[in-house]
Parts: sequence; structure tokens; C-alpha cells
Amino acid sequence: MSMADFSFIDLFAGIGGFRLALESVGGHCLGFSEIAPDAINTYCANFNESKDENFGDITKIKDLPRHDFMTAGVPCQSWSIAGKNLGFDDDRGQLWNDTLFLLNKVRPKAFIFENVKGLSDPRNQKALEYILARIKQAGYHAQKFVLNAYDYGVPQTRVRIYIVGFRDEKFLKRLQLPKPFPGEVRLNDVLDSEITMVCEDGGDTRPRWSLSCNDKGFNDYFLFNDLRNGPTTIHSWDILDTTDREKHICYLLLRNRRKSDYGALDGNPLSLQHFQALDATINREELETLVWKQILKPVEYLYEIEHADVAKESDERFILSLGRYNLLNVDNLKVNREVKKRKIDVHEVLAELARRGVIRCVETRYDFKNTKISTGLAGINRIFLPSSKIYPTLVASDTNDFVATEPIDADTIEEFREEFMEHVYRPRNYRRITQSEACRIQGFPDNYILPPTRPRWMKLIGNSVAVPVIKILANAVVNTGVFEEGAKENTILDTKPIIKRTKQLNFLDVLQQYPKKIVENTHIASSKPVRKQELEVDESKNVLVSIVKDDNVEHYLEQSAKVYYTGKRFPSSVALNKLYYFMPYIKRKGIRDLYLIKIARVGTRKEGQPNNDPNDFRLVFEIEFVKQLFDNYKPIYLEIWHAFTDTKLYKILAM
Repeated sequence: MSMADFSFIDLFAGIGGFRLALESVGGHCLGFSEIAPDAINTYCANFNESKDENFGDITKIKDLPRHDFMTAGVPCQSWSIAGKNLGFDDDRGQLWNDTLFLLNKVRPKAFIFENVKGLSDPRNQKALEYILARIKQAGYHAQKFVLNAYDYGVPQTRVRIYIVGFRDEKFLKRLQLPKPFPGEVRLNDVLDSEITMVCEDGGDTRPRWSLSCNDKGFNDYFLFNDLRNGPTTIHSWDILDTTDREKHICYLLLRNRRKSDYGALDGNPLSLQHFQALDATINREELETLVWKQILKPVEYLYEIEHADVAKESDERFILSLGRYNLLNVDNLKVNREVKKRKIDVHEVLAELARRGVIRCVETRYDFKNTKISTGLAGINRIFLPSSKIYPTLVASDTNDFVATEPIDADTIEEFREEFMEHVYRPRNYRRITQSEACRIQGFPDNYILPPTRPRWMKLIGNSVAVPVIKILANAVVNTGVFEEGAKENTILDTKPIIKRTKQLNFLDVLQQYPKKIVENTHIASSKPVRKQELEVDESKNVLVSIVKDDNVEHYLEQSAKVYYTGKRFPSSVALNKLYYFMPYIKRKGIRDLYLIKIARVGTRKEGQPNNDPNDFRLVFEIEFVKQLFDNYKPIYLEIWHAFTDTKLYKILAM
């Protein structure tokens, strides 16, 4: 990933997902805007930032410091399918106007705006067209992308819309995103678990827009839900004591409640008459028994208006005005747009009118008691198996999603379900994800500083962006050359995208060049131990950052490592004899410690061991600990094969 030198402003900053990404490609933050106290405290704690750098409420910001890059994760409620889908009829949608006002006023070179996928849906087409038109009116050239985080290094299905724009159109023409690489990071990679699952790749590189299944075609998760049906769906009547007859009644409701014959909603309750039309032997006592077992619930569905002139509140009068033939149908009230805009609680108003005798219920229907899909059953929505490649979207309100702590396997779907019930569900071999796991799923360091209680940290993580996706986008912007020195608006530049090239070291060539199998950095190689108190850190020198394998981590944590072996491939944009320092990257932590590269040479992977293969060449760095650069580990994007980074030390220190 390319490094650049640019300034940015972080609007709707949350806990700093945009900032982590932009700083990893060379940006420096000039300030942020956020109003949620928990988010502000978390942001400042992790970036050692003063709250004075917070510009505060965006609706009150009149101007901003001049900067190169603007980012904004504009609040999403107005466009989310979880909201009322009112778009600009919702006051929160007007925050787009505040954002675009500042874009036009300050005129940075580039921007990235993020929002939920709902903004790109057909129902919000006019709203999106309006936003893009306003961007164009401000003199910017933009492109929208709908991306799933799972396709870009995140073990989570998280589909979002990103609008990327430039003041100069030629940079937009250079913008080029990398091809998706789904499944590179899987759920088991980020779980604190002793279970090791071997997942066959299968070579499928298509973008994933849903959850995953195993190599036998069975879902890698079980859904606890009464409103849907499938091979790995668990219903209330599967976990409660029910008869075959009661199961039959439940399946009748499940198969018919979404038919338009029974109402205008996506799921409609059925009356006794509806049930009897499907099976004449069903009686009300059987339905009431299922109500007693808390599988069904009675729904007051149709009301007769008796005294419309005694309504007191304006909401009551409006609801009564929607009656037809002196009847109020709950379905019609729920889908009425004006009712949504007024934010009227239909059931609350109807209950009050019925209490005073203004209306009278004339039809009762039956529906499932658990009708909120995300709530699930008995406190469980989904349980994901250790073999799952992907986790569902993390949300601010948390979910009733769990991960199993025991693997299961079977040859048939019936056996698979029974294995799950016997070995996972009944013995309660499942748990919620931890705070560090939630951080990793979103691409944050697992030691990110967050509030202590689950509702608070889950709200912050769920509202954040997926950091690796923002890194991909930010690097694509950097690669256009928009922030390069001398890249003025009227300068004619090559329109080809600027892509960092990396060279791969050929070990055999090194052996030919150096018959003694030694490549010495003569300006730093020494036969004497380095006296650390005499060694001054030279910030202008090149530093290699490289991931270390799990079996070697302990030596690096103790700062006692003496040798680093590369893999069979070693790419670098810096000549071997120009590398000076080495920094180990600890998985899920980042970088902290600085080592001196004393000697770089060609060796073998197991040199000195009985099972050494003399032809299994590796590049070997003999290293010595110099100093700890940071108090805590800091994240950095490993730009070459997600394993290496080479850069100047001062750029690392600028973090």
C-alpha cells in the first residue's frame, strides 16, 4: 500500500475507524467532529488526542481548517432498512446537507463518504441522485461503490455504500480498486478459540453477499426463528414440548402468513376462520393452547368505530380519519406513510381508544409470539459453527448471535441438526463474541481502548466502519497521485493509475552473486555486540516491517529475538543492502519494537537442525533489539501480500 503525505478532517468520526485507515497510508489528522460522549472519549483515548481537537456538532460548524482529504460516515438511520425509510423526510437525513455545505466551503482535494447500503436501494434512488447532484454542483466528480467488507479482508458480511470524489476529474479517472479477495480472513482466524478448523478453499473468488455453508452444502450456522424455514432453522416448537398436531398448526401459519390473501403486510396474522379454511378440524382451543405455550399470540386486528367525535388528541383524530366503512384495519394503519412520518405508535393509540370505548375490536387473529427476526428465540438469533467463514453484520444494538464452542459434522442434514441440538444447543456449548473479537471482526486492533460494559462498546463497534475497507479505498485515492507534491489542478499528468511495484528477491540470484552465501550490509554489520546506550536511532533509515509466525512470537514479546527468517518469497521496493532496521509485526497487535539488521544472508529454514533441507532457501536477518518505540502496540497496514511493509523510520514514528 502506498504512503503519501496529506492532511484530513474526520467528520462523524465515531471511534476513529477512518482515522486508523488514513493514518496507515500517510495521512495526518487536523481534527474531528463527533457529538456522542462515549465515542469522543474512546477516540481521544486511542489517539492520545485532546478533546479540543473536536469541532463538535456538524450542524454548528461554519468553517474548517484547509485540508486535503475529507471523510464522513454520515449517520445512516434515514436510509437503513432497519429504520422507517423516510429519507429526507427524516431530520437526520439533513446531515447530508451539512456535510456537503462544508465540502463546498473548504474544498479539499478528495473525499470519502460512507453510508448503509439502503441509500443505494431503489426506494432511495431520488435521495441518492440528490446527493450526487449536490456533489456535482459543488464542482466535484464522484463515483459510488457498493462493497461488502467480506470481499476486502473482513470476516463479516457488511455491505455499505461509499462515495469517493475528487475536485479534479482526472484523478477520478485514475481511481482503481483492487479485485475482491473474499475469504482471506475467516471467522475462525479472529476467534479466541482452541478449535482449529481446516476449510477447503475451492477457488471461488466471487464476492460474498450472504452467510456461508460448509463443503457438504449445509449452513455453517443455525437460525432460531419462527418466521422462516430451512434445513438449519430451529423453531419454537423444536425447543418447547409440542405435539405433532401443534407442529402441524404452526407450519400452517408459517407457510401462509406471507400470502397477500391474508393482508397487506409481509407477514399477516390468521383468524380462526382462516385456519379452518386450511384445515377444518382446527378449533379455537388448540390455538389458545399454543398461546399458553407462548408460541402464538392473539392480535386485535379489526376495529369498529363507535364514537369518532370523542377523540381527544390529534393523533387519535388522524387515526380515526383513516377508517373505511366505519372500520379500522391494523394493516392499513401500519403501512400508511403519514402515520410513519408522524411517528405514531398505532397499537398505543388503538389501545387508548378501545379503553375509552371509542372503538371496539371485532376480529382477533393469531400470529407467532416472536415476530422480530433479529431477536430470535429464547434469547438466541443465530449460532455460528467454528467452520463458518463469515459473521453477520455487527450492529450498535448488539444481536443475539453466538459462536459454538464445539464443532459438529454429519453426512445428512437430519443428522447435522441432531448433532447440533445434542452437542451444541442443549449442553449450551456456545457463547457471545468477546470485545477483542468484535474489534478484529471490524478490523480494529484487539487491544483498542473501549468502555467496560458490553452495551457501550458494542454500540461503538457496531456504529463504526470496517477499517480494512477504508484502507483499500484510501489507498486507491492515494494511488491516483492527488496528494503528490506538484499535483496541481491544471497540471497535465499521465492518466495511468500509480501503483506501487514490488520486486521479489530471487534467492538463487543472491547465491550466484555472493558465493559465500553472505549478503552483508557493511555499513551496519558488526562482529561486536551493539551497545544500545551508544546507538542513536536514525529516523531517515529504511525499516522493514514483517509479520512473525505464531511459534516465534514469544521471543519478540520478550524482545530477545536474534534471527528472523523470511518465507520463500521476499518482495521489497527497497534494495536489500539499503534496509537498516527491522520491526516485527505481532498478529492482532501491530508494531512496537525496533531492531537493528546486523547481517542479511541466505540460509535455510531449519539450518542447524537434523531435518534441515539444504535446498529450502530462506533469507535470514541477524537482528538485535534497539529500543521500544511505542508504549503500546500500534496497527499498521502490511501492504505487500499482507505480510511485509518497507518504509522510512520517520514515517513509522509519525504514527
